[in-house]
Amino acid sequence: MVLPRYRHLSDAQVLDHSFKLSDAQELVARQSGFASWGALRKGVEAMPDKPERTVSRAVLAAAEPQLFVSDIKASCEFFTTKLGFAVAYVYGDPPFYGQVSRDGAALNLRHVDRPVIDSQLREREDLLSAAITVDSADEIKQLYLEFQAADVTFHRTLKREPWGARTFVVKDPDGNLLLFAGPAE
Repeated sequence: MVLPRYRHLSDAQVLDHSFKLSDAQELVARQSGFASWGALRKGVEAMPDKPERTVSRAVLAAAEPQLFVSDIKASCEFFTTKLGFAVAYVYGDPPFYGQVSRDGAALNLRHVDRPVIDSQLREREDLLSAAITVDSADEIKQLYLEFQAADVTFHRTLKREPWGARTFVVKDPDGNLLLFAGPAE
């Protein structure tokens, strides 16, 4: 937007021209959708200190991996007694779907009559069913020790990864591999 008195000038001429501060203020105000610098100042003063959050794109709030299991009740038992999760819900009679959660992590459990993934391939290729993270090095060590005390079957014990994380992998009764990860330091 060009102010009326500079409308006849080319871009190069405008850049070579000296502006008064009031002209620059008027330009900024009009580019911001205000009629004048005074209107912009009054509008800014009237704005709340904390502007409303505008979302320009959808924000992903959570992920809920789905594990394929042969027995919903047995799987819920494993997650609650061994890994400290709580049953969020179980659905169906007999149960064919459910969810377990712990803190911010949720896992959906889906009954299947036979394995969906070849167990030898899963073992050989370390095919993970879910990855769950913690915020600190202390927490990943504490979680590992908690699971160790609960006599959990580890697919891979606690180790430091080349990229700087500390991880371990737990195997559930259906062979699903669950990665737990946190920072190394």
